[in-house]
Amino acid sequence: MKTQGEIEAAVCGAMSRFEQEYTGRGPKDIHTFLIGDLLVVRLQGVLTAAERRLVKTLPTEKGRDLLKQVRFQLIETARPVLESIVQEITGTKVLSLHHDISTATGEEVVLFSLAAAPLFREAKK
Repeated sequence: MKTQGEIEAAVCGAMSRFEQEYTGRGPKDIHTFLIGDLLVVRLQGVLTAAERRLVKTLPTEKGRDLLKQVRFQLIETARPVLESIVQEITGTKVLSLHHDISTATGEEVVLFSLAAAPLFREAKK
């Protein structure tokens, strides 16, 4: 049985690999927080050079909306893959997935709602 930290670290690694494979670029920083039956993944520095240019060159709302639509579609297309990864790591079924990205800061947040809080052992001190 894994510790909470091992679960969080495994999700960080898997999400980082996912970003690399699906967008061609991994995050600059990533943290995962397991809070009961919620798994929150915070990725920073995820925008590609092309995405940053797109947001800067188009009118603010248009660039932002276009980027969010593309990222939303990417997550929706890959939802089964992401849910499978999280279920394998946590041993718990994913009930729902929520996602948002900031075009201003390049921060992305992915929230997984789990069927139950994953079981984990206490870390040795």
